[in-house]
Amino acid sequence: MIRKYLVWLAFAFVFETSVFASVVEKSEPFRPETGKFPPIEKAHAYRGELIFVDHPNRRGSIRVEGTGKFYRNDPHPFALLPYGMVRYHDAPADLRDVPLGTVMHAHGFLPPDPKTSSVPVLPPNNKDKDAGHYRGTGIFPSENHILLLEDEPSHCRRNGLVWKLQEVKLNNLVGTIVASRQPIDGEKTKVEPKTMTFDAATRIWRGRESIRISDLIEEKAWPENGKKDLSDQPVLLGITWKPAPGDGLSGAFTSFHVSDIWLDDQSIEHAAYFLTQKNNSFIRTRWMPAYVNEVKYGKFGQATATLTLFGGMDQALYDDFKKDIGGQINGAENTLKHTASHYGPGHMASGGKIVQVTKQESNIPLGSSGIQVDFKTDQIIEAIRPGRVVRIRPDSWPKSQIPREEYLFNNSPENRFPTPDIFPKY
Repeated sequence: MIRKYLVWLAFAFVFETSVFASVVEKSEPFRPETGKFPPIEKAHAYRGELIFVDHPNRRGSIRVEGTGKFYRNDPHPFALLPYGMVRYHDAPADLRDVPLGTVMHAHGFLPPDPKTSSVPVLPPNNKDKDAGHYRGTGIFPSENHILLLEDEPSHCRRNGLVWKLQEVKLNNLVGTIVASRQPIDGEKTKVEPKTMTFDAATRIWRGRESIRISDLIEEKAWPENGKKDLSDQPVLLGITWKPAPGDGLSGAFTSFHVSDIWLDDQSIEHAAYFLTQKNNSFIRTRWMPAYVNEVKYGKFGQATATLTLFGGMDQALYDDFKKDIGGQINGAENTLKHTASHYGPGHMASGGKIVQVTKQESNIPLGSSGIQVDFKTDQIIEAIRPGRVVRIRPDSWPKSQIPREEYLFNNSPENRFPTPDIFPKY
C-alpha cells in the first residue's frame, strides 16, 4: 500500500488552500486543448457537497461553497474531463462509488469544446458574480470540467495534511468536534479551528476494525457527556453536510458534519485497499481509457496507433500492458462511453497486439499515466484518430458485456443520453 501511495504522489502537485476558505480565490479561466493534459496549476479549485450523479456520462452536480450561506446554494453541474480522476478514501474510484452528500474538492477548467459540453457552458467570469439571496460569489464557476475530484481524506493524504482534534463535546452520542487541518510534519500553522458536528452514525475506523462512538466512551477516550481536550490528536476525517439546528444567522447552516474518523494510517489504507480492488475490476470490464497520439498507416487497413494511458489508477492495471500481448482497441466518446457498437464494447473494436510499451520517468502531468502503448492492428477503425479518446484492453482482461447506457452506436454528440437540457442554466 505504501508503494502504491508513493506512485500516486508522483502524480500529485502542491496546492495549498485555506481550511474552509470564506473567500473564493480568483484565477484566470483556462481552457484545455484537445489531446493535451492541462497544467493543474491553472485549474480553479473549489469544494462542495456532491448532490447528483449521472455516472454513465461522468457528470453530476455539486453544491459549491462560496462566500454566503451554504444551504441556500443551488447544485452546480460539473463534468469530468476524459482523463479526469475521482479519488475516494485515498483510492481511485468511479463517480458511482461516492455517496451523495460527500464534500468533495474539485479542480476544474473551462470546457475544452463548448459545442460538445455535456453540462451548461457559462460565462468565463461566472465565479465572480454575486448570486444574491445570501448566497454570495463563487458558487457557479464556469470551470465546470473537472481534472481532479477528491474527498477530504484523499485531499489530505495527497497534500501531506491531517486534521488535529482539539476538543470534543458530547451529549447522548451527539456532539461537536473542534479541529484544524495541519501539515503532518512541521510546526503547527495558524489556521482558525473549525467546529463540526457528529452523531451516533459517525463511523470510527481503527486498524482493520470499525468501532462506535460508544466504544470510545467505554474506553474513556471520549466523555459520555461534556467536553474533553484531545491535545491535537491527528486523524483523517470524512466530511459531509446535513441540516443543523439554529436560526441560520450564527453559521449553523454553513457548518459541516463528520461522517468518518480514521484514527491511524492502517485504517485508511485498509479502506483504500477494498476500493482499489473494486476499481480495478471496474476498469478491466470497461477497458483502460487513453488518448491517441499518433497513427501510422500501412496497407489494407493496417495501422499502428500510439496511445497515452490515462492516469490515477492502480499500478496493477498498468502492469497488465506488456509487449507482444494481444488485445482490442475501441473508440470512445469524451464521457468515456464506448462507441461504434450494437451490443457491447468488443463488437466493432480493432483486434491486434501491443508491440511496444514506454514509460515517462518524470514531469508527468496529472491525468496522464506517463505510459505510452504502441498497438498494431490489421483493421483500423474510424474512431482511432490522433487527439481522440479510445479504450484499450489486453487479452488478459475479460471480455465482458456492459450496461446499455455505457456505450453508443456512434460518437456523435447528438446521440449523447441524456442531453445537457436536464440541468438548469444559471
